[in-house]
Amino acid sequence: MPRVWEVPVHDSTRVRDVRVATEEAAARAGLDEDRTAGAALVATELATNLLKHADGGRILLDLVDSALVAPGQEPTPVVQILAVDHGPGMHDMVTALRDGYSTTGSLGAGLGTCRRVADDFDLHSVPGRGTVALARIGARRGRSGTAGRPALPSVRAGGVNVPFAGAEYSGDAWAGIRSGTRVTLMLADGLGHGPDAARASSAAVEELRRSADLPPAEILRQLDGALRDTRGAAVAVAQLDVAAGQLHFAGVGNIGARLCRGDRWQHLLSHPGIVGAHQSARVPQHRVGWEDDCLLVLHSDGLPSRWSPGPAAHSPFLDPAVVAAVIVRDASSSARPVRDDTAVAVLCPVPPDRTS
Repeated sequence: MPRVWEVPVHDSTRVRDVRVATEEAAARAGLDEDRTAGAALVATELATNLLKHADGGRILLDLVDSALVAPGQEPTPVVQILAVDHGPGMHDMVTALRDGYSTTGSLGAGLGTCRRVADDFDLHSVPGRGTVALARIGARRGRSGTAGRPALPSVRAGGVNVPFAGAEYSGDAWAGIRSGTRVTLMLADGLGHGPDAARASSAAVEELRRSADLPPAEILRQLDGALRDTRGAAVAVAQLDVAAGQLHFAGVGNIGARLCRGDRWQHLLSHPGIVGAHQSARVPQHRVGWEDDCLLVLHSDGLPSRWSPGPAAHSPFLDPAVVAAVIVRDASSSARPVRDDTAVAVLCPVPPDRTS
């Protein structure tokens, strides 16, 4: 059952909390002393920047797979660090990313050094809307594969998972699996929230790793059996046949799914029910075309159903986890409090200059 961390950063005392959480995440990922120190440095710098430039924000820490793994292959976890804020944004990201550039009173590392230390690093900032910074650090120095060099060179997956009310475990989970020329993206929302919900969604991920060579509707039938001893979950499964340019989708419950093609968004509808508890014998499976400008978003009901994708969803160069974090951030509102765990998973093409 994966641990997730959300650390609000609104005063200097929380910077230490970020460092401690990062060291715990690194230990769970099996990072050695050197890589743990690197992860802590990056997280501390990002947390410090939240205070200095955005009057606060939050750090989201998660363990994600280093790449789109094949069925039966043991995934290698990496520490994913996301710094999210609603601050003034950056007018000059090129200067901010220059190696050695730093702000007065910071660690002197700067975003340029963070980019060098991390296996994957990405940054999205819009003046007046805020900034999202992403870093991934694995056990071995080098590109982790999730963003820079995925197992399939033409597609990549990423996501963000935010536990309800700062809980240790999120009842949501997502996973991306490759099988031949197909990539399967799944998002599961365990009924309710807390450890029991997390057990249900974790069981769904484990079963997906055994069943990803099946079509989505059949995967859901397998999941229904695997989740019988849990409280059940809402689950959506999207499977992209890269060679054929076809996306197959099936879902049960209230997982949201939208496909962006160019500047048009299409809703992909799930079937009513709960996987592992109340699922109809036949789940419809939908097929749509997939092109080089497509982007798929799956999300749990912690995200408002009328979320707006914003400009990040239309950027072909952003890491999918950054797109997911921007969607979560821009949907946040004090007038609309979150009442459940929130997970967003994104599937999108790799830019041509990153496929080599």
